[in-house]
Amino acid sequence: MNKLSWFRNIKSNMNSWTILSIIFVSLILLPNLSIIVQFFSESNDNWTHIKEHMLSTYITNSIILILFVGVFTALIGTSLAWLISAYDFPLRGFFKWGLILPLAIPPYIGAYTYHGMLNYTGVIQTTLRNQFEITVNQQYFNIMNMPGAIFIFVMFLFPYVFTITKAFLARQSTSLIENARILGSSSWRIYFKVVLPITRASIVAGVSLVILEVLNDYGVVKYYGIQTFTTAIFQTWFGLGDLNSAIKLSGTLMVIILGLLILERVLRGRKRFSFTTTKVKLLKPVPLKGRNKWLAFSYCMGIFSLAFILPLLQLIYWALLTYEKFLSNELFSVIGNTVFVAFFAATIITVMAIVISNFSRLHRGLTAKLFPKITILGYSIPGAVIAVGIVTLFISIDELIYSWGWTSSYILSTSVVMLIFAYIVRYLAVAYNSVESGFERIGTNFTEASRMLGNSVTQSFFKIDLKLIRGAIFGGFILAFIDILKELPLTLILRPFNFETLATNAFNYATNEMIHEAAIPSILIIIISAVAIYFFHYVLERE
Repeated sequence: MNKLSWFRNIKSNMNSWTILSIIFVSLILLPNLSIIVQFFSESNDNWTHIKEHMLSTYITNSIILILFVGVFTALIGTSLAWLISAYDFPLRGFFKWGLILPLAIPPYIGAYTYHGMLNYTGVIQTTLRNQFEITVNQQYFNIMNMPGAIFIFVMFLFPYVFTITKAFLARQSTSLIENARILGSSSWRIYFKVVLPITRASIVAGVSLVILEVLNDYGVVKYYGIQTFTTAIFQTWFGLGDLNSAIKLSGTLMVIILGLLILERVLRGRKRFSFTTTKVKLLKPVPLKGRNKWLAFSYCMGIFSLAFILPLLQLIYWALLTYEKFLSNELFSVIGNTVFVAFFAATIITVMAIVISNFSRLHRGLTAKLFPKITILGYSIPGAVIAVGIVTLFISIDELIYSWGWTSSYILSTSVVMLIFAYIVRYLAVAYNSVESGFERIGTNFTEASRMLGNSVTQSFFKIDLKLIRGAIFGGFILAFIDILKELPLTLILRPFNFETLATNAFNYATNEMIHEAAIPSILIIIISAVAIYFFHYVLERE
């Protein structure tokens, strides 16, 4: 009876928005279902060896990374968000958006940049030897290990926690904090007893994004020689030519991530903090004086320097040494490839996000609740895992097309179509969250009024809703564009032959020990991302 009523509900609400939503959600599901189906296929000797001798190492290293990176990003991100939201000090206005800029530097670029600065021939040790005649012990400057990888991830991923927590605190009523101050609590006590509890959901959300990025990473762990699930998938697939074992590794990682997502829900808890009155006095920064204002400034500037200024200066120096090599059509071709796939995929992603979000907003029932969950699924799965599912899916489609009489048996799986589809699956959730927040803000009252005047759902959307959520749509597009611009694992696996992007170009130079040559494509990624981040911040400020 429940199934029958569900079917009738779908049928009664069937329109173009419903049909498109079903198609889009099905496309997101297919690669993941492909992995699940093939995960239970018969094992081979490679998988038996991996399971007995190597799987525990992959799990241990992955847990160490996500545990320490999660803790440190939470501490740094929340403390910076609290300082920026609650206090006024020199350059606070700049740090408000400047501390988001480390997101413009992909962790793998930060990894080889810091290695270049700290190694024997790097600027730090060279200066110590030549200027101060100091020879240092190399083990203290070796960053290519687990602590080094943790440092890299923390420096370039803490803005996820910072941004989400700051956005929450900026809209939080001051009553709790003022009451704590009246009761004589110190700033530290207020931070630990009031701020951390009320921002728990925001912190967990930010740390969850950080953990997913760590599990998705291939560049840092590959360059630093740390064995994780992502490196194992690459090695098994391309080193051993064993797609079957790569699928089983991907399925195992999906199970672990599912457990982490369940843990996230538990950590968020059932507590909710909301306004109890319509007269809300929002949090206003208190001016710091004397030593405290310079301590706050130094802390923010120190993190900003480590996470953005120092790596950027090093890259600029390397770029000045090698820029003549890149004054050719090859660089412009790489830039064109990068902007094309990022812009094209981000546009499709944004359109799909609008369709699914609008369907979920206007309909009730199980389907409307289920579609957003499926949409987010892609972002919660690492790129290497998605790549495995998409390759197996597209090979099956190609074989089907070939059986229909096409001359080539690999039309889709050797084209850029597969890469763009992978970006859509991976980053649809990024744009969806932004668009959904815009729809939540405007509600359905305007749409219902438009429908009562005789307009259809589509007419109401273009005449009313689209104008009201332009900022959210633009923000979703920018976020998807930035993520695609920096994406490495998906691009390395699924790009067509001789198709290079700025990310793969920089990574290939770095892994071939041509660190100086990696600077130009890295700087271009940072510049484009930084401009996009600034526009995103501008959109947020105007919303």
